[in-house]
Amino acid sequence: MPAQSQQTSSATRNEPMTEQMTGAQALVRALEHVGVDTVFGIPGGAVLPAYDPLYDSVKVRHVLVRHEQGAGHAAEGYAQATGKVGVCMATSGPGATNLVTPIADAYMDSVPIVAITGQVASQLIGTDAFQEADISGITMPITKHNFLVTEAADIPRTIAEAFHIASTGRPGPVLVDIAKDALQDMMEFSWPPVMQLPGYRPVTRPHSKQIREAAKLMIEAKRPVLYVGGGVHRAGASAELIELAELTGIPVVTTLMARGTFPDSHPQHMGMPGMHGSVSAVGALQRSDLLIALGTRFDDRVTGQLSSFAPNAKVIHADIDPAEISKNRHADVPIVGDCREVIGDLVTTMRNEHNEGRRGDYSEWWKLLNDYKKTYPLGYEQFADGSLAPQYVMERLSAIVGPDAFYVAGVGQHQMWAAQFIGYENPGSFINSGGAGTMGFAVPAAMGAKMGRPDATVWAVDGDGCFQMTNQELATCAIEGVPVKIALINNGNLGMVRQWQTLFYDQRYSNTDLQRVKRIPDFVKLAEAYGCVGLRCERPEDVDATIRKAMEINDVPVVIDFVVHQDAMVWPMVAAGTSNDDIKYARDMAPKWESEE
Repeated sequence: MPAQSQQTSSATRNEPMTEQMTGAQALVRALEHVGVDTVFGIPGGAVLPAYDPLYDSVKVRHVLVRHEQGAGHAAEGYAQATGKVGVCMATSGPGATNLVTPIADAYMDSVPIVAITGQVASQLIGTDAFQEADISGITMPITKHNFLVTEAADIPRTIAEAFHIASTGRPGPVLVDIAKDALQDMMEFSWPPVMQLPGYRPVTRPHSKQIREAAKLMIEAKRPVLYVGGGVHRAGASAELIELAELTGIPVVTTLMARGTFPDSHPQHMGMPGMHGSVSAVGALQRSDLLIALGTRFDDRVTGQLSSFAPNAKVIHADIDPAEISKNRHADVPIVGDCREVIGDLVTTMRNEHNEGRRGDYSEWWKLLNDYKKTYPLGYEQFADGSLAPQYVMERLSAIVGPDAFYVAGVGQHQMWAAQFIGYENPGSFINSGGAGTMGFAVPAAMGAKMGRPDATVWAVDGDGCFQMTNQELATCAIEGVPVKIALINNGNLGMVRQWQTLFYDQRYSNTDLQRVKRIPDFVKLAEAYGCVGLRCERPEDVDATIRKAMEINDVPVVIDFVVHQDAMVWPMVAAGTSNDDIKYARDMAPKWESEE
């Protein structure tokens, strides 16, 4: 009786209910409370106590992957497709270190994931115990924050803090490393815990004075460009961006991480800038007098030689992370804030300016830009021997599958072709490894995206080199019933490296040949061995039928081995370290800029 009356009294006072349980049970309960429905992982000794109560959870589905790297990338794909925090789990030592690559990838691309790792018992930490690794120390430079938990009582609060940090401000990965004895010890569980995050207060509201300064520059400019990065998508600000662009009439470029944030079909869209960007997008940035940089970080792949990037442009730079502003390029008007708030305030301010009769005149600018778009459209080489051009595969994939699917790419030539030749109309529809450029990203990330959005069509666009790094997750897909579709662009080589060897190393193809002639492996047989459907397409006339056949199969994963020409190249191209002015739209073919005409 006394215990019952105490419970009633606590409930009446609106205090959290407490319950005795192990740290491992508290971990699972906390994950349930923060809304986790899917965890990707592999059990092992140090984390095994957490797997026992996970077995009983009816709210959290655990997906047994075949490699911890796959767990991390799957968590990324899940996060990017759903907008929620992705979760991966691994044991201590090598299990944890296998998560380092996806954690670094998530850090570079601002993807919210929480990685939970088991650690050796607290009294063994620092003794070089079996399967011990200082994963907190290892990942400190590549996490937004990380925790080492040695007390069971700290587990619920730490999980709450981890999910809050990962998903607020600039999103990113958070690591929670939990000692084995903390998982085994008893504790009193209560929810919600009181978070202890002194000093963590991300600024989301922009300063009104900076917004007014930005609007003033936008009206005065003759050649402005909206330079849009992945931060606009992370902020969920696609609708606000379209409103700002249409209100002002300013041209838009979208970086690799922002593809789809502004529709490709929109007449104000100039394309993707950068090393493999369109001539119109690169030219727009180079010739501009004002860059309105939104949620972007002036990455070297966009700027080329930094000293010659957009030489006559003033810069408005808005980002939620103050560390990015003026890091690479000085900002004339710095704005710290969430891009959705920033763009919304810009819309309001610009509308007020227009009502007062102050409006920018960009008519001459549009004449020049439309000329760039007309004169230098994206194109590609057709091969005389009738072999398959990978760009054609992307065009047909885009036409047949459509813009409502998710397209997930690894890194390399196939990634660039997917960025260039698939039409993106919806924010978040292109998921790829941008900042880190991680080979092996596509298959597990596509799996995570499909599990997060089971009703959506998910295509992985992968290269034969990338595919062989994580294709074991096809087994996970087949067993878990995750019918992703994989367009394997098989040129028999490490394609982007081969392209550089062709252009810069006198065609000395050192260690880039993947032995396609011998069909090692035979990707169709490999797919079938993993319980998937394997298809092969080698001729342009078979592309449509093969894609349509894959689209009809929705109960198992499908792998299409598209055998393409080994010397297909990605154009346009700005060679590393050179000026964007030196862009080539084909080999030895450069655009004529206005000053040269």
